[in-house]
Amino acid sequence: MKFFKKFLLWFSVIIITLLFAIFQKITGPTYPIKGKIIIKGDTIKYRLPRSHNTRKNCRIILKNDKTISKAYLFYKRHNTNDEFTAVEMKRKNNKLIGYLPSQPPAGKLDYHIKIITSSGEKRINHKGKSIVIRFKGEVPAYILIPHIFFMFFSLMFAVRTFFEALKKKPEYLKLYLKWTFWTLIIGGAILGPIVQKYAFGAFWTGIPFGYDLTDNKTLIAIIGWLIALLKVKSNDDTKGKKWVIGAFLLMTIVYLIPHSTLGSTLDYSKMKITTGGKR
Repeated sequence: MKFFKKFLLWFSVIIITLLFAIFQKITGPTYPIKGKIIIKGDTIKYRLPRSHNTRKNCRIILKNDKTISKAYLFYKRHNTNDEFTAVEMKRKNNKLIGYLPSQPPAGKLDYHIKIITSSGEKRINHKGKSIVIRFKGEVPAYILIPHIFFMFFSLMFAVRTFFEALKKKPEYLKLYLKWTFWTLIIGGAILGPIVQKYAFGAFWTGIPFGYDLTDNKTLIAIIGWLIALLKVKSNDDTKGKKWVIGAFLLMTIVYLIPHSTLGSTLDYSKMKITTGGKR
């Protein structure tokens, strides 16, 4: 019975952690736009990227082109007065392929697709507006993988610490609280800025240097858990529980903000990276 309770507890912790992680992934402004268009019974599928590495041009693909006479990829630099450049997409097997030119780190392009069929023209975009794609420098796997690992486990230990704080007599509150705090420090405060430096050329773009919500979210979460850690150290576990619950609720609010919101953006007029720009 005791084993089953522990299993159920950790199973719940992992499920909640995965839900948080998935939510962060699919709601952010860099998550690909997926969809399909049905024309005369023929399905045209697409998965349009909103993030790409600077080292090469970004390939845009339309699948199943039986009913398409031609397709054009339109793009221009984000937040500029540039005219859209039109490039005809090339056929290859059952695909139509076009390329967006690589941009400097934090550079963005607005793009959409126009397809021409026997029944007329159709545009592929996002909610009636051009899709915005941001380019980033390539982050080495030996930096990115540990960053993701520690951020995932900091969230998992945060959930576990919260469940421990709900007990009448928490046995492992200090232990899980320390694991939460230090995995967050390693993943968010140490590895996070290194990832940011590789991707966009700056270690920190949050307060007081900018408005990058990813950096600011990390800072808020760290402060919340630091306060909880200090309060639990200065009180017995029972009295410090409310601070742990408060830190978890604060972290929950932080994680409900999509990842990469108000992220780094290249100002093409000054060729300078800014933060807080709209997607």
